[in-house]
Amino acid sequence: MKIQNKTLQPPRVDYFFKNYIEVKGGNPLEGHLKISGAKNSALVLMAASILSKGEINLFNVPQISDVAIMSKLLIAMGINIKSKANQLTINTKEIIIPPQDLFFDLYHALRVSFFCIGPILARFGTAKIPLPGGCSIGSRPIDEHINSLKKLGVVFQYRNNYLIAKVINPKKRLLGSSINFKCKSVGATETLLMAASLAKGKTILNNAAEEPEIVDLANMLNLMGARIKGAGSECITIEGVESLKGCDYTVIPDRIEAGTFLLAAAITRSTISLFPCEPNHLKAVINKLELCGCKFEYSDFCLKIIPNQILNSVDMTTSPFPGFPTDLQAPFMALMATANGISKIKETVFENRMHHVKELNRMGANITVKDNIATVVGVENLKGSVILGSDLRASAALALAGLSAGGKTLIGGVEHLERGYENFSTKLQEIGAAIVIKKKIKIMFKLNNYFAKISLKNNSKKYTSAFAFSFFIGFFIATIPYIYKFIENFRNQILIQEQRKIQIENKEKICKDKNSDYIKFLDLGFTETANRKFNTCMIDK
Repeated sequence: MKIQNKTLQPPRVDYFFKNYIEVKGGNPLEGHLKISGAKNSALVLMAASILSKGEINLFNVPQISDVAIMSKLLIAMGINIKSKANQLTINTKEIIIPPQDLFFDLYHALRVSFFCIGPILARFGTAKIPLPGGCSIGSRPIDEHINSLKKLGVVFQYRNNYLIAKVINPKKRLLGSSINFKCKSVGATETLLMAASLAKGKTILNNAAEEPEIVDLANMLNLMGARIKGAGSECITIEGVESLKGCDYTVIPDRIEAGTFLLAAAITRSTISLFPCEPNHLKAVINKLELCGCKFEYSDFCLKIIPNQILNSVDMTTSPFPGFPTDLQAPFMALMATANGISKIKETVFENRMHHVKELNRMGANITVKDNIATVVGVENLKGSVILGSDLRASAALALAGLSAGGKTLIGGVEHLERGYENFSTKLQEIGAAIVIKKKIKIMFKLNNYFAKISLKNNSKKYTSAFAFSFFIGFFIATIPYIYKFIENFRNQILIQEQRKIQIENKEKICKDKNSDYIKFLDLGFTETANRKFNTCMIDK
């Protein structure tokens, strides 16, 4: 039976979502929204705690999955971490040299895990770390990190997907040097800031990144006893010290989260206020929104956006701070998809950060891409669809598009949002958005095949013939002698298998003993590493 019912076909059939975001567009936003601590700052400040010989109290830490992963990493190094709401207390009194497999499970999970190489080398003189992971938005070279650390006296070997680094100084202490970065790399600047803080002598970083997160890191390191000058400029000077102490420090507000919600207000043509917010961290974003037709009011760390109902298209090119941040390119493109006119958006930081274009076009946007330049022709209305977020900022952009679209939008890729935004959907709900994170949806496909299988199952008995039954009886009688021999062999195999089963059970008890590597890594939450340790133990004689 062929079923012809087009209503059974879902709007998109090539996704299988475990968790998803449901957005009902058209709701205006209104009210005040609290901005969390900066993800990109908090993670590096946690890495910097490796340098400390005291206790660090971090305040305004966002409760996101990346922070949880970073906490596990530090705990595996013997660091004690206590978490309470948005506060972390980090005590490094019992810190140890990282186990060789420490970063294995973070290989594709957290890019900042690689930035720990600076403080680990400064503290212990040796490190073994895999190449970094994170979002799939293109290659993010670590050449600047490696070449700069070499100038501080580090030698590198690449073995089995790991970088093995050692300080060549017999005293295992890094030596200050003058470093000229070939490009403005935030990660390399942060890595060298941390490493040079405990180096012997003076280190000068030329062509350094100028992001607010760099200033935040330098401020905390100085509170710990470091001697850093010039953070936030192209030239940073670090006078190395013997040791660093603990401190209390508050993470700066997340400028990317603030920018995302400013764009949410603009795309829904709504007036909202953000607190706490630092406009100096958002100058490039505010400038573009003003050109679009938005107005701003600021007082007492509170930023208010007042968009016009008709917004104009504006060209934009991403660049390092103080330029327009690459992390807001996707959300800004979602806004331009609804603006009046044609805009060109050029991505210069990453070569593979346009995955969201295809998804926005599914919602009715008119966007073409050539040579990392997107041409966006504004449309009157976006429409709800079933789409997939490929990375952290792309997922946020699609959620913003859903707020503006007509009808309902389902967005896969919740795990990306949870990496970098604290209570993303809840915050939007509080200012009027119809957005919710839901669990376990299956978007099914080939429904016709499903019903065909049911029909075949119900009628299968009709295909049983007397001939087939007779053939089976004859075949059985002819094979009786062989069946007896088979039964004897089978009994012997059963005995061998029982003995082997007992041996395996005894081996499992040894490999899963409370003092085994398997239990140690399992307790830390590194399931993949624990399983690998268990398998190695089971293979060993």
